[in-house]
This record gives sequence, structure tokens and C-alpha cells, in this order.
Amino acid sequence: MKVSLQGTATGARFPVPARFVALGDSLTEGLGDPVAGGGWRGWAALLAGALGERPDGVELVNLACSGAQTADVAERQLPLARELRPRFASLIVGANDTLRAAFAIERVTAALDRAHGALSADGAVVLTACLPDPGRMLGLPGPLARPLARRMHAVNTVVHAVSAHYQGVHLHLADHPWVTERASWSVDRLHPSERGHRLLARGFHTALTAAGLPVGPPPALALDGPPPTRAGSAVWMATRGTRWVADRCTDLLPGLLALALKECRHGVAGSGRLLDAAAERATRTALAALTEPGGAAPTEPGGALWKTAGTVKGAATMAG
Repeated sequence: MKVSLQGTATGARFPVPARFVALGDSLTEGLGDPVAGGGWRGWAALLAGALGERPDGVELVNLACSGAQTADVAERQLPLARELRPRFASLIVGANDTLRAAFAIERVTAALDRAHGALSADGAVVLTACLPDPGRMLGLPGPLARPLARRMHAVNTVVHAVSAHYQGVHLHLADHPWVTERASWSVDRLHPSERGHRLLARGFHTALTAAGLPVGPPPALALDGPPPTRAGSAVWMATRGTRWVADRCTDLLPGLLALALKECRHGVAGSGRLLDAAAERATRTALAALTEPGGAAPTEPGGALWKTAGTVKGAATMAG
């Protein structure tokens, strides 16, 4: 959605309102928080109403799209966002990358750095957050869950480092007990329920307030709709959930099974730490390749960005 300038009869023109542009995937699109008549609302819409000095004083443009990966955000959503010159921008993405056979933390890191750097350079306040481990949320068995957790750990470490590097506003979801509460998640167990979206919006509002940024009253926590039920969960899994698993299996399952076999072999040999060490080296290398604001890159793993990632409060703790 784009807003045109409004003019008076004398030809005077007024500036467009402040904007909050939301980039990302289905979490930011609002899945799990339906509205009457169809569609989704979500945490971004709830937060937008609390960002201005007066209610609804900040316009929301939600560019998030279900299934988006970090490259999609950097290549497709970012150019549109920059045209809108937002005062606030959110950049929450990465979970879908971990669910793809072609996952590479180097590409994830480069895409997040490109998007965050461009938005920050444009003067936007950029909001980020670490993400829960999809394997744990879905209740997958250990040999399947651990590779996904390792990937999510890497993504979260990068998100923390990049956000700190550009001085963004980062929400440490691992510090919030509601993340582990079933009522905070929708029937698919991957997207927040209305309650979860409201708590996420409230968390960002608190983080913005703590950063000294002017915001309005916090988003309300009172629910508009019914909470998720076990019956609803069963219906979802029997219909849309089965389709979701089938879609992911086409791309991920062969590779994930290979990862699970490797996990089992290392488990029997007692060498699982080698897999963790390899993932950490890849993450360090990806972060070391990022450029500093003046154009110079850290010369070795453990450079400025990696040290920042290691000292950020709660770094990557969502992944377990």
C-alpha cells in the first residue's frame, strides 16, 4: 500500500504520515491472528497503533509474505521498503531458511546484513527478534530436531550480531516466559496465536521505550477472538497441517534424513560436539565476512561483529 500526498484547494501539500514498514515471513504477515471476514492482523498491526504520539498516527505497510526467506526479503521486499522511507522497519526472517535443504548461513548472513544496513542507512529504526526452534515447536524427534536447532542457533546468533552492529532494537524473546506457553501459539504450533501476537507487539513496545524512543500507550493484551483449542489443532493437522508437512518434505526431507543419519552416527560415537563446532565455525566465518560501516571487513573470525554477537544479552538462546 502506498499513500499519495494530499493537497488543498490552494495547492498546498502536506507530508505523508510516519510509516512503519514490516518485512519478513508469515510470522509478520500475521498468521495465527485472524480477523473477521478473512485475512490476518498480527503483531505488526497491533504495534503500529501504539507507535505514534496519537493513536493510529503511524501508517503500517506490511510487506511480509508467507514462506519468505532472507534472500526474498533482501531482493524483493527491501527495495519496496526503501521507497517508502519508513521511520520504523521490522526485519524478522530466517526460520524458513532453516527448513530448506539448501540452507547456508553465509547467504542468510549476507541477506540480513544487506537489509539491515540499508534500512539503517536510510534512517529507519530497525526492529529484530530471535526466533524459536521449529523442530522443538513441532515436537520432532531428537535426530531430526537437533540439526534444525543447530541451524536456528546460527541464524539467531547472526541476527543478534547484525542488530548490535547497526544499533537496532532487538527483542530477546528467550527472556519472555510466554514463548514456552501453549496458549501463545496457534494450532499449527509455528505461528503465534492472537495472545502471542499481542505479547510480541507489547515486547517490542517495551524495547522501544527502553531505548528512549517516543511511543504511545502499549498495545492492549485483551483478546478479540477465542484461544486455540486441542480440537482445532487436530483439525489443522488433519487438513492444512498434512499439506504443510508434504510441501516441506518435498524440499527438506531427503536432506533432513541425511542430517539425521549423521546425527545418529555422531551420537553413537559420542562426537556430536564436532557438528556443533562445525556450525559455529561456519557462523564465525559468515560474520567475519561482513563489512564495517567504513567499508573495511574484519580480517579474521572473531572480529568485531563476532565479538559483539558473543556479548549480546541472551544471544541465540531461543535455539536451545
